[in-house]
Amino acid sequence: MIPGIHMLASAGGQRFSFDPGSLSIELLATGGPGEGRRWEILHRPADLADWLTRTRLAAAAPLSAGDVLVRPAELARIRQLRDTLWAVAPALAHGERPDPADIEVVNGCAVDPPRLRVDPADLGRRWVTPVTGAQVLGAFARDALHVIGTPALRERVRECADDRCRLIFLDTSRPGNRRWCSMERCGNRNKARSHRNRHTTPSSATPSGAAAG
Repeated sequence: MIPGIHMLASAGGQRFSFDPGSLSIELLATGGPGEGRRWEILHRPADLADWLTRTRLAAAAPLSAGDVLVRPAELARIRQLRDTLWAVAPALAHGERPDPADIEVVNGCAVDPPRLRVDPADLGRRWVTPVTGAQVLGAFARDALHVIGTPALRERVRECADDRCRLIFLDTSRPGNRRWCSMERCGNRNKARSHRNRHTTPSSATPSGAAAG
């Protein structure tokens, strides 16, 4: 799997690939407040370290779970940032202005991110390790501020067009017309529904006023 693209599972157990479009929006797919607690995957620092190896951080340079050092308090702050972004991102997706207090939470998390170096032996990029929980927090917050503070990006924050799906993504497609979290799930489901609706004949529809038995 390409770093930054995640395999998710629906409530019914269907697995599908999901590209959130940016590092900070990747974080939203790990759980959230309220009903999002049922999808929580960052229970322990080790869970975060393992998950980071599949994110855009691992696309920038090789990253293993052993390269990451996260303390419980740092994990708690990362989850707090995530829950705040669950208020900010839907507001952007609906063309609304986020709560200023939420933006200040993100501002306050934008500490120094992980540092890259170039290995003189092979000129490859490497992370300066250990990558700490505070640096991970900073990476997520700085990416979020980049999206929020860039008009051309914040206008492309979307919520999946399926009315049963709450997944948020940054539309990075060239035409800017992405509608679905994943064609494997919501896209195909709505395509099939549209196909059924187009091919429903008057004789096969339930007559007006009749009881659907």
